[in-house]
Amino acid sequence: MDFDQLITFLEVARHSSFSRAAEKRFRTQPAISSQVRALEDEIGAKLFDRSGGKVSLTAAGKLFQKYSEEALESRREIVNALAEMERTPRGEIIVGANEATCLYVLPHVFAQFKRQYPKVAVNISRSERAKILESVIDNTVDFGVVSAPVGDARLSSVIIHKDELVVIVQPQHALAQLTVATPAELYKYPLLLPRAGRTREALDELFLDEGLQPNISMELDSSELMKRFVAADVGIGFIARSNVDSDLVAGTLAVVPLARTIRRDLALIFRKDKALSRAAMEFIDIAVKSSGVVTPKQSVSK
Repeated sequence: MDFDQLITFLEVARHSSFSRAAEKRFRTQPAISSQVRALEDEIGAKLFDRSGGKVSLTAAGKLFQKYSEEALESRREIVNALAEMERTPRGEIIVGANEATCLYVLPHVFAQFKRQYPKVAVNISRSERAKILESVIDNTVDFGVVSAPVGDARLSSVIIHKDELVVIVQPQHALAQLTVATPAELYKYPLLLPRAGRTREALDELFLDEGLQPNISMELDSSELMKRFVAADVGIGFIARSNVDSDLVAGTLAVVPLARTIRRDLALIFRKDKALSRAAMEFIDIAVKSSGVVTPKQSVSK
C-alpha cells in the first residue's frame, strides 16, 4: 500500500466513478481499477460496490476512506513540518478557485509567490463557490478564493481583491452610450446571467427590488462564454470589472457601471483551526500585498 494508491482510491470515492478518477489522475481506467484491486487484495475487503452499473463505497470502503484522508493529511503535515526546519519554505499549497479568479486574479499572485519561493509547489483546484467552501472545510485544499462575505464560523477570511459588478455590452449597443445603467433600462434587453452563485443572487435581487421581470435569454456557468456571447451581440451580460480589461483594450466589449453598486470583492479563506505552514503564511502575505487592500493582521476575520 502506498500514497499513490490512496489518492487513487479517494478520487474514485469522491466521484463515484472509475472513469472520472482516471481523467483526474491522467491515467487509463484499467490502471485505476488495477490499483483499487491491489488495495482490496492487500486489506482483504471490498472497497466499492460495482453492482447495478453504479460505483458506491461499501461499509469497509467508508471506513477506509476516513483513514486514507487522515493518512494523506498526516503526510502533508510531515512534509510541511520538515520544510519549516529550513530557512526557505518548501512543501505544497493547494488553492481552490473558480474560472474567473483563476484567469484574472491568481496568476499575478502565483507568479510573485513563485519568484520568491520557487521550492514551494502551488496547485489550483478549479471549482465553484459551494465546492470550494466544502474543499476548504474538509482540508482537500489549503485555501479557497471566493466572493465576500463568507459567513461560515469555521473559516477565517482575508480580502485580497476589491471589485464591482458591471454591465458588458457589444460596443455598438445602445446601452454603451450610458454613463450608468438602471434596472429599468436593462430589463427590456435579452440578458445573459450566471446560472447560479452570488452574482446571480445579487442580480435577481436587483430586479426584484424594482418590481421588474428581467428578460433572461441565456443562463451560463462560464465568464468566458458570457463575454463571447455578449461580443456576438446575443445579449447583455454582467461581470466583475477586472475581468474585462483586456476586452476593453481590444475593443470587443464596452462596460457600463450599474446605477446601484454591487460589490464583487474576493476573500482568501482557510480553516480557523488549520495549522498554517510558513509557506502558507507567506502566500497570504503576498496575496494581500498584491491587492493593495490591507495587511493580513487587519484583514483576517476570526
